[in-house]
Amino acid sequence: MLGLMQDRPLLISSLVEHAATFHPATEIVSRLPEGHEHRSDWHGIRDLSRQAANAMAVLGVKPGDRVGTLAWNSFRHLALYFGVSGSGAVLHTVNPRLFPEQIDYIINHAEDQVLFFDLGFAPLVDQLAPLLKTVKHFVAMTDRAHMPPMKLPHVHCFDELMAAQSTDYTWPELDERSASSLCYTSGTTGNPKGVLYSHRSTVLHTLMELAPDTFGISSAETLLLIVPMFHANAWGAPYAAAMVGAKLVLPGPHLDGESIFNLMKQERVTFSQGVPTVWLMLFQYLDKHPELDPKTLGVKRVGIGGSAVSRAMLERFEQQFGAEVVQGWGMTETSPIGVISKLLPKHAHTPAEELVKVKLKQGRGVWGVDLKIVGEHGESLPWDGVAFGHLHVRGPWITSGYFKSEGGQVLDAEGYFPTGDVATIDSDGFVQLVDRAKDVIKSGGEWISSIDVELCAHSHPDVAEAAVIGVAHPTWQERPLMLVVRRAGTSVTADELLTHLASRIAKWWLPDDILFVDALPHTATGKLLKTKLRETYKDHRLSSI
Repeated sequence: MLGLMQDRPLLISSLVEHAATFHPATEIVSRLPEGHEHRSDWHGIRDLSRQAANAMAVLGVKPGDRVGTLAWNSFRHLALYFGVSGSGAVLHTVNPRLFPEQIDYIINHAEDQVLFFDLGFAPLVDQLAPLLKTVKHFVAMTDRAHMPPMKLPHVHCFDELMAAQSTDYTWPELDERSASSLCYTSGTTGNPKGVLYSHRSTVLHTLMELAPDTFGISSAETLLLIVPMFHANAWGAPYAAAMVGAKLVLPGPHLDGESIFNLMKQERVTFSQGVPTVWLMLFQYLDKHPELDPKTLGVKRVGIGGSAVSRAMLERFEQQFGAEVVQGWGMTETSPIGVISKLLPKHAHTPAEELVKVKLKQGRGVWGVDLKIVGEHGESLPWDGVAFGHLHVRGPWITSGYFKSEGGQVLDAEGYFPTGDVATIDSDGFVQLVDRAKDVIKSGGEWISSIDVELCAHSHPDVAEAAVIGVAHPTWQERPLMLVVRRAGTSVTADELLTHLASRIAKWWLPDDILFVDALPHTATGKLLKTKLRETYKDHRLSSI
């Protein structure tokens, strides 16, 4: 027997319509690449989204066609999130931080028909345009006064293109399983692979973002969205903000510490999301301006993902900002929510030192995400917080495979996706990453977690950033090498760091060498680029040999 409920499809267009109907005057604030601020509201974004949908027809875009963007976080990009997907086309957010060769590859692989781009990427578009085989139209996301000089002929002006369209538009009633957006992995090994989201997966993922045990986003929020809109759909925050009509603050390319601080202060931001590298830039700005008190900002929560949160970062946000840190783990393939770190009622009376250990775990599974850890032979491992193995996930917003079947069959026999992470899960369901499978250091038949060693290094006040990689050893197979960026104005030594680490990790986990460097390489999404470090230091001779 079937239930007698209305069967309405879960569609992205419904989100912006809801926001415009019930929260029409809630502000959307953008700092644009042109340098000035722009203020709109959900009613304006809905109208612009409808104009974008009408523009798709004018540009010859058909349902299922891919439409690319090379753009920062702005009201224009936000309108494309709803207008492109809502029309039945697929929004392909291209990460401009990738190498030009990778951008060329993924635009051609996606077969984008139109490419929207911000001003700062005009030279890149000029360079790549002759190589882009399927792109028929290029649209500069600006007004006529700021149109960039380009070699490429017949570039559309975004504002003029949209102004020529009607704000009347009837959203098509699509199958909720229709593709809505496309994001490519950062491609640290091999070519990037495409993850193709659906309307259904996106709306279900959005519902979980609002849960109190996840990010708890509500209409009372002022959300500063630092995580880029080209990175896993900005962690789904644009959709969540629309679903509840929250105020959005979009910083564009202005991600330096001073700009972020000023936006937080000016707009009275209550919640912000970003990767650790951005927060480190904010901390560096505050270190140079001790007269500024972060508690006056009124930030209540900070969402951090992309890489593990250090104890120093956690405690700085709690003590200096008075803000709760909401750590999460996920990946492009998980939309990206996989687990979220929220305490349980049982932790109300947990001693402070033990509580920190819980907070530093990546988090517990949320509804919709099934988890398991498996051993080298595929056997399920216990959730005891000790056994660690390969982390596998499944759920309605987890990928079932890559676009155009790249990589072949990726799910295991039970329908779980292997994440490539090594983790433990404790009896309360808290996941703690041990390492990426490719980054774990194998020493004398045992595994060393590079993440744990890095986090211990970050707890030293003179360490700005640290990376740990495995280097070949004739006896132990691999031993840890640590690369450290000192905090400005400090002079910590290798011996001092080793003494600091010795009281916090097992003796056989201690690095055999510590080298100080000016900077560390990062991926296009802000993660440490360990493939490059391993290549650079593959011939390094450890001092212990």
